[in-house]
Amino acid sequence: MFRKVVHRLHDRIGLLVTGAAALILLLAGSWWGVTTRNAIQEEITAATRVAEQWMRVLADEARARGDTAMLTEQLAAVGRVRANSLEVRDSEGQLRYRSPGSTYKLGRDAPGWFAALLMPGFEATVLDVDGLRLTLIPDASRATPDAWDDLVQIAGWALALLVVLGLAVRHAINRTLRPLVALETALERTADGRFDVRLPYHGVAELDRLAERYNRMVDELETSLARNARLEQDQAFNQALQRRLEEERRQIARELHDEIGQSVTAVRAMAGAIQQRSETHPGIHGSAQAILAMTGQMQDGVRHILARLRRPEPLPRGRLAAALVEYCDHWSELYPDIVLEQDISAESVALDEDFCLAVLRVLQESLTNVARHANASHVAVRASCSDTHLSLSICDDGQGFAAQAGADRYGLTGMRERVEALNGHLGLERGTDGGALVTALLPLPRAAALPPRSPAPHQNHGDER
Repeated sequence: MFRKVVHRLHDRIGLLVTGAAALILLLAGSWWGVTTRNAIQEEITAATRVAEQWMRVLADEARARGDTAMLTEQLAAVGRVRANSLEVRDSEGQLRYRSPGSTYKLGRDAPGWFAALLMPGFEATVLDVDGLRLTLIPDASRATPDAWDDLVQIAGWALALLVVLGLAVRHAINRTLRPLVALETALERTADGRFDVRLPYHGVAELDRLAERYNRMVDELETSLARNARLEQDQAFNQALQRRLEEERRQIARELHDEIGQSVTAVRAMAGAIQQRSETHPGIHGSAQAILAMTGQMQDGVRHILARLRRPEPLPRGRLAAALVEYCDHWSELYPDIVLEQDISAESVALDEDFCLAVLRVLQESLTNVARHANASHVAVRASCSDTHLSLSICDDGQGFAAQAGADRYGLTGMRERVEALNGHLGLERGTDGGALVTALLPLPRAAALPPRSPAPHQNHGDER
């Protein structure tokens, strides 16, 4: 497309220059025609005046002598009168004498239209001498062939000049527009994602500025592409690392459940058997009870670790609210001394697994910090979705971040990294009741909207377990 534009521009410039040259030649030809017509008129007029004066002198001599025959003889002896034709007629109108025609370029006449353009209008001079009428008629017919020959020669040179000018203009335009063709080639390669072409400099200020800006643009695009490629690699690495970490978490959870869980259960069973059989031995019986209490605490610890390592059950697509409610219920069972208030609204769009997992991990980490460090008696969890964002907040009435920032800085850092990976914002503030307030604002990923669901949002106010 760009090449066609260059060709059209090339043709238009060539036609414009050639048309301007042709117009100049046409104006010069018109000026030459007017000048030539005036020159012919001046020449014929001067010759006619000389012939007229000569004819009057002869007429005066004939009148003085009273011999008109001598006048005719003298005219015939002179012959051709330059640029004029002379006729002598008697009183009855009979032709007595006519001067011979010019032999200059005899048989060669200019075209009629050309002769009509250049032939001036002249009036004949008539003298009456004793019954004879002398008529002097200006004749410019032999001047127009010279003008026609000059015009043909000038037209030939003008045509040759136009041809040379056209070739020179074509060469100059090709040389001038060649950088535009190179620019088109570079743009085509750029459109194909190849940035290996740089425009050369041609010594023309405008084209050199264009080449400099294009080369700078290509350099920036190439740098941006390289940066984007590195970013994509980093994102792919982070995603792979997250998947690997999740797999490691699941594997560790399985190992804890299968190995430690079974071992603790076996120890608890043996301690229970010892307790039943040692009622008569207070020392052994008390040790068995201590083992049972310790194994109970160990089981609670293992369950707590398993809850942190993995979700209670796989999270279906689009069921983030249900998973949040389920985890809050599970957390309330583990920590019945802390009142947990829920206000969780069901999301109206389908959310992918990674997004839901990140939100759930933020909730898990926040509630774990409340249980471990806040020394709180009440915690409120609120989650809601707008058309573009998901908002999650966890607020407690405990000691705030001052008591736990040093102890759990890795957990807070992990939450921040998860939220920022989803282009969200994590807020850590002081709560209204003096405790800690954790807020997460996450933009919803583009996904198809789910059909409306009838169940109302799950709410549990002041449910103490």
